[in-house]
Amino acid sequence: MPASKAQQAETSARRTELVRLRRQGLDFDTIAARLGYSSRGAASKDLIRALESNRDEEAAEVSVYRQQEGERLDAMLAALWPQATEERPQYGAEGKYLGKGVDVRAVGEVRQIVALRAKLFGLEMPAALEVSGPGGGAVRLGAATLAELNDLISLAGDPDGTDPDDSEDEPNETLYVDEDEDDDSDPA
Repeated sequence: MPASKAQQAETSARRTELVRLRRQGLDFDTIAARLGYSSRGAASKDLIRALESNRDEEAAEVSVYRQQEGERLDAMLAALWPQATEERPQYGAEGKYLGKGVDVRAVGEVRQIVALRAKLFGLEMPAALEVSGPGGGAVRLGAATLAELNDLISLAGDPDGTDPDDSEDEPNETLYVDEDEDDDSDPA
């Protein structure tokens, strides 16, 4: 049986307080004791439920928004489609008959509407980006000398237009790239 309105309000108030206390940095044991949860696990699960519920509500609102915007764009598209696709008599500035054709401005508007719909509904293909090394091969991550980096820059072309060979002789330093990006531990 679904919860009564009073029970729903009570659950909502408790979850609101749960989120507030967690944002303050309190641990789940303390939160469970303050809010009457049976255990720290119950408080933790309720926090997850609160976050999921909020996410579901947001997703529903976004879905409704997309639907409304899609309907508006569809109405505009329907109004412009005949002008953009059907040939009609075309007249010049002085009223001179130029022949039959489609309304070029309407074609541009239709293209913009179609692009907006694709963006709204996520239909655009993502741009493929690739960083490659010399000859299209893989970029090696790890230790590299300054000379090796300068060689790579000269192969790719220096973006600021300066020639790395014109610089004064620099020591052959070794630079390191952190290959373990997930390790956020601080040795201090």
